[in-house]
Amino acid sequence: MTQTISSIYDRNTIEKLVRQSLRRALLEQAPPDGYRPKLVVNISARHVHLTQESVERLFGPGARLTPLRPLYQEGEFAAEQTVTIIGPRQRMIANVRVLGPCRDYDQVELAFTDGILLGLDLPVRRSGDHRDTPGCWLMGPAGMLRLERGVIRAERHVHMSPRDAEYYGVRHGDRLHLRVISRCPTVLENLLCRVDERYKLEVHLDTDEGNACDLAHATYVELFK
Repeated sequence: MTQTISSIYDRNTIEKLVRQSLRRALLEQAPPDGYRPKLVVNISARHVHLTQESVERLFGPGARLTPLRPLYQEGEFAAEQTVTIIGPRQRMIANVRVLGPCRDYDQVELAFTDGILLGLDLPVRRSGDHRDTPGCWLMGPAGMLRLERGVIRAERHVHMSPRDAEYYGVRHGDRLHLRVISRCPTVLENLLCRVDERYKLEVHLDTDEGNACDLAHATYVELFK
């Protein structure tokens, strides 16, 4: 008696076996120059970027950001300093980490659910694009600061070096998709490619996106066009 594959395995099992075979084939196929970038996907939790002037307003004259731990990108760090964010409904989120080094603009990056809590309708923006964005109050141990604008939900994006960009066949400002295989398999579309000599290959998702695809239990991630 002849049996077909479909009579032995169910559809989900067959699809899983096919995906595994494709992954093995891709891993065995080396690029011409032998270069294969290491893809890192991280959740970028709510945080604040500050100018040096704002640091002194919130933490006192002469205050400087104190590194607590380095971030994946060279030269960037989570600071010891934290602030409280206050929204228009007088709701607040305390202990929001400041990231360093200082920038030439103030910016608050939140997840969508953070905005709901604070009463803010958060637009999706790339870093530094503050057009038509809401503001908030920031409170530190030495004072308060009112931001007229600059509160955003950061657009999902991928940092990459020019060599990484060449590997994926993209340029600065192009888009890639991210596939996450986990208990909640997900494809996140249209990640903004940010290409710079300083960058290491790293995808940034916000907390909502990371939780939705169960990134903590991911067994496989890939970028593709």
